[in-house]
Amino acid sequence: MSQQAEVIKPAADGIDRNKSFISAKVREKLNDVFIGSLIPAIILVLWQILGDFGVISTQFLPTPLTILSSIQSLASSGELTEHLAISLQRAAIGFLIGGAGGLLFGFLVGFSQRAEYLLDPSMQMLRLIPHLAAAPLIILWFGFGETSKIFIIANGAFFPLYVHTFLGIRSVDNKLFEVSRVLEFSRMQQIFRLILPAALPNILLGLRLSLALSWLGLVVAELIGSQAGVGFLINFGKQTSSTDIIFVGVIIFAVIGKLVDSLVRWLDRRWLKWRDSFQG
Repeated sequence: MSQQAEVIKPAADGIDRNKSFISAKVREKLNDVFIGSLIPAIILVLWQILGDFGVISTQFLPTPLTILSSIQSLASSGELTEHLAISLQRAAIGFLIGGAGGLLFGFLVGFSQRAEYLLDPSMQMLRLIPHLAAAPLIILWFGFGETSKIFIIANGAFFPLYVHTFLGIRSVDNKLFEVSRVLEFSRMQQIFRLILPAALPNILLGLRLSLALSWLGLVVAELIGSQAGVGFLINFGKQTSSTDIIFVGVIIFAVIGKLVDSLVRWLDRRWLKWRDSFQG
């Protein structure tokens, strides 16, 4: 009986240690969320107070409670869900097309010097053309339909993944290839066990920037000409001088963009646990 108790006690101690470790991690995360929310919360409270006392004009800068009321009204009528679904669909299609193309060309140019000499100068020149400069031309070619909007989004998604995939492959330490030759790696083993893991930090950075620029491309596409979507809501608010609706659209763009960026950062931490980098 005493032997069983001795066996059970270390196991119970181990469970207690795991529970205390998990609770400490949860407290740390909650502290991080609290600290990160502190400044926005203070700004919102001051904004509301200044609006209530008439210090700022609520016609041009509606209070947070007025904006919240507009969000609730649009959500209850179903308009918000409808416009958001259309915008998310456009952004997803454009990102998949542009991101896949950027990844493919990044691999091609990264692995081949001939492809680099042939393609990279043109890619770098096209990369420096601003969204707003190219958008009118794209609309002139494809009209105001879905094709032009998806093209603008894909254009934004393409170049970050292309550049960072290319740089990630080319920044692999050449000494690692010498080690792989000693270990007699085949070409496929070099690619999947050496090059891709070493290039992954750059590729994930490209993914993060690509998602951000495809979301910005969506804003440009929908503000220039759209009959539905979050950008259409902003345009509608501008035409009717409803600044609260404009703020609703801006907040949606900001919140969704932040959520997507946080998802990529989570993937970065999960897939790159092996990195021992400075945490600040």
